[in-house]
Formats: sequence, structure tokens, C-alpha cells
Amino acid sequence: MKNFLLAVCFLFISIETFGQQFSQYNTGTLYDSFENPAQAAFVPDTSRKLAFNFFIPNFNSNLYITGNGQVPLKSRAFNGKYANTALTIGDGRFSRANVNANIYSLMFKAFTSLDGNQEIGISTQTRAEGRGLFTDESLLLLNGPNSFPADDYTNLFNNNYTEQTYHQISFNYREKVNKNFAFGFKLSALLGIQYQQLQIDQSHVTFDRANDAADISLQGRYRISYTPGEFTKHDLLPTLRNPGASISIGTALRTRDNFNIQFNLKNVGFIHWYKSSIVSDFNTTRTAPDISTNRREDNLYATTYSIIRSADKQQSFTTATNGVAEISANKSYWFDYDRRFKYSPTVILQKEVFYDGYTAALVNPFQYNNVVGTLTTSYSNYGIFSAGLQFMVKTPNVEFFIGSDRIMQSVSLAGAANKSETQINKSASYTGADFFMGFSIKFGNVIEHPLNSSHIPLGDKPGFITRLWNSIFHKDRND
Repeated sequence: MKNFLLAVCFLFISIETFGQQFSQYNTGTLYDSFENPAQAAFVPDTSRKLAFNFFIPNFNSNLYITGNGQVPLKSRAFNGKYANTALTIGDGRFSRANVNANIYSLMFKAFTSLDGNQEIGISTQTRAEGRGLFTDESLLLLNGPNSFPADDYTNLFNNNYTEQTYHQISFNYREKVNKNFAFGFKLSALLGIQYQQLQIDQSHVTFDRANDAADISLQGRYRISYTPGEFTKHDLLPTLRNPGASISIGTALRTRDNFNIQFNLKNVGFIHWYKSSIVSDFNTTRTAPDISTNRREDNLYATTYSIIRSADKQQSFTTATNGVAEISANKSYWFDYDRRFKYSPTVILQKEVFYDGYTAALVNPFQYNNVVGTLTTSYSNYGIFSAGLQFMVKTPNVEFFIGSDRIMQSVSLAGAANKSETQINKSASYTGADFFMGFSIKFGNVIEHPLNSSHIPLGDKPGFITRLWNSIFHKDRND
């Protein structure tokens, strides 16, 4: 779709769609154990010792848009025209867009030892991370010059966006060091798929109304990873052209009053993009013709694209992944003597490592036997309040979950996509969508302690981390 808007702010949304939805915290699912490395996926004397998703994708995808750009973007996407509702000039207003996805194609874990509850696993997944800021004036320009009363404007189009997608191949290890402390890590090799970044630091436009044209000046930086020819589905296949690595580390502590405290540093890493990638430090003026005709989007796109590619140089560069640091506290409450009904709330604080975003969340799972319903609420420093629902069926050896952490926004956006004028013209605090789903099965022998064993039990040699812990703190393994 060749228009200036997509070039500046929504180019990254064409990717599949980071991160874990909060609803999965402390569920003990296979997905939870890969996202939070200290989280156990197995329960001795209850579950079987091998867990697998059988190549059924487990995924989470989400997006949101804030600011005055919501209605114009929905109107353009679903009605083919821009509605200038609430857009302003010269007030410094902007809209924020964010899109993320995390798709596990393979998850396999094995319980390897009763002493230490050791678990090892491998996984393959695909991640996408995108964010951007775009001004009200950028959207107004797409409807032509009539909304601009003056002929000269400076720094009204200082937009930026970043998107990257990559494959991730990981090894997980989790061990219960003692009865109150567990540690886990996830080591990953990254294979970059695509990266794009546009940063406009200075901008100027002069309207030549007599000739129905505009002189556009932009200064900033554009980076794009190397792709031979046009990007196609073939480019989604893993290659070693853009290598990288990342690490996730997690700890879990159970306090004397039965609170479960988790700390996670997740997905902190880098990708080195191929030497034939492009970096353009542009500072150029071009003229966009026919900006009042129905060709104005294509003309604005072509002009803008020629500016940002005017200083292309081939060179490699390195980018960071969108790592996060999290701390959470959880406690379970049983409401009946037979332990059939449980409430297990979790409070989570999350901070992005390389950006200024942070979020607080409260996860409220209500479990009756093997059925779980979860209400999740969260609030970010960008003013994003979300509320979502999850439905889960979880037995010792089978688990299935489905839900959304932004249920009302997802319904509203679906209505807009179905061309509901009410939803298209609805200007809320933000427009968004979120959807996740997962499935896995455990098989093999039941994990049994020696006194309960109906077969030869697993070995009882302490794990590496436990042996290291004991050597440092001079602990006896039976303490």
C-alpha cells in the first residue's frame, strides 16, 4: 500500500505481529515455563515427564494506537478515506502505535531429575516488535493542502518508527535449588528476518498552491536490513545472514508466608544485520506534485521515499531486542476443604530495558477443578488501561487456553473491520486488539518419588546449580 502514512507509521504493522500476555503468569503451562524460565512445567507424582505442543502454534499478538489518529486511520483502512476528526495543526499532538507478536512453533520439555526438579527444554519461535510516533499534521497532509491555512510549516512531520522480526531457537534449563528457591535460564540464537527504522529529526514543507505541489524537506536517519529483491514469503525462512543472541534469566522465591516472588530479565539480546544492509543519513528537499488529486497519497509516498533513500550506504549495523525486566508476587487461596476452588492473584511490574515503557498488571485467575477463568487488568505509563479475559482447561497432562488481554478493544476493532460506522468513528483512549491461544500435552512415564514408584525412578543426583549453590553456602544437600 503506497501512501505516506504507511511509510511513516504503519509499515511495521504488515508483519505478523513480543512478549508474553500477563494472563499466563503462574499458570504452570508449557508456554509459561518457556517465557518465565524459573516457572515449573511439571508436578511430581501428578504429571508425566515429557511435554510437547506437537507443532501446534502457541502465540500472543497485540497492537494499539493512541491519539487523534485513531479515527482517520480506521476510516482509511476500512472506508478508503480519511476523516479529519479532532486532528490539529501546530499543537504538537501525535499518535503512538505499537505492535508485538510471539509465536512458538515448537516447545518440548523433559523432567530430568527429582532431586532439584530439573527441567530442560528446546523451543523455536518467531517474534515481531514494532513501535512508532506520527503527528496529526502527517495525517492531515494526506487529505490535501486545504487543511493548512499558511504556506510554510516547520517540524510538523517529525515522525519515527522501528520494526524488527526474527526467529529464535532456544535452550531452557530450570532447577529447584531448594524447597523455597528456583532458578532458570533461556539461551537463544537469533536469526534476523527484517529490520526497518525511520527517524525524522527536522522537517519543513512549503505549499506551492498555484502548481498544486509541495516542497518537502526532511533530515534524519533511515535503516533497513538487506533483502535480495522484493520481500517475499521466502524471506521468512531461517538463514544465518543476520545472526544474534539473547538471554532470559528467572528466579522464583517462596516466602515463609507462602508468597511466590518471581524476578525475570527476559529477551535481552542483539541482532547483527548483514553488511549489505542500508543506512541513509538524509537531509534533502524534493517536490511532491498533484497533492490535491486522488494521486496525492502515491505522490507523497514517492517523494518521501526518494528523500529518505537519497543518502543510501551499504553497511552492517547492530540492534537490540526489546528486553523487559519484571517482578511479580503471587499467593493462592483455597475456598473449600476439598481444594476444588482456588483464587491465585498475581501482581506484576514490568519495565522495558531499552525504552521508557513500563506497565503494572493484576492477574486474577479463578479455578474450579480443571477449569480456570482469568480477569487481567493492566495500566502503562502511556495511559493504556487494558482489561482482558482468559479461559483455560488444565489437567495434569493436558492444557488449552484462549483469551485476550484487551477484550473490549478487540471487539470494537473487529466491529470496525466489519465496517461498523459507530466503531470506525469511535474515538476512545486508544484503539487496540489482543489475542492469544495455546495447547500442549504431557506424555511418557508419570513422575514418581521412589516411595510411590511403580517403575525404576529417575536419578537423584543434584543438579549443577544446586551443587554450585551448596558449595558456595556450604549447605548439606539434605538441609
